[in-house]
Amino acid sequence: MTSCATTPSTLPFSPLRRVSPFHPTRFLNSPFPRPSISRRGFSCHVAVSSDISSSVTSEEEAEAAAKIGKKVRVTVPLKVYHVMKIPDLDLCGLEGAIKQYVAIWKGKRITANLPFKVEFLIPVEGQDKPVKVLAHLREDEFEYVD
Repeated sequence: MTSCATTPSTLPFSPLRRVSPFHPTRFLNSPFPRPSISRRGFSCHVAVSSDISSSVTSEEEAEAAAKIGKKVRVTVPLKVYHVMKIPDLDLCGLEGAIKQYVAIWKGKRITANLPFKVEFLIPVEGQDKPVKVLAHLREDEFEYVD
């Protein structure tokens, strides 16, 4: 005569202990099949597409390279708050130099809202050297100085 009752020694876990929903033994008495190892794996696919041809990107990169190093003056009221030594710094009227064009990265166009990185040297009272301030600007926020 066989008994349908299971003895505590044959149970995979104690009936008094709660089993985590992530524990592998929760699948033993489940009506759903346990996922196999091949189903548990994952694959990562990256979709890289560019609707801009490489010639357009290289032309834009060449134009931006010509602008690097040029002197510019900020024409709009623009406050920055990331400079610890000069809080509430207004860049309007200050002159600086373009250091980098960040809208193209590794030959591909990226969506940089403020693509020009401009460096300003601002003298501060009590310091011998001026403070370097880097700010990202749009092209309509500054004018070129000869």
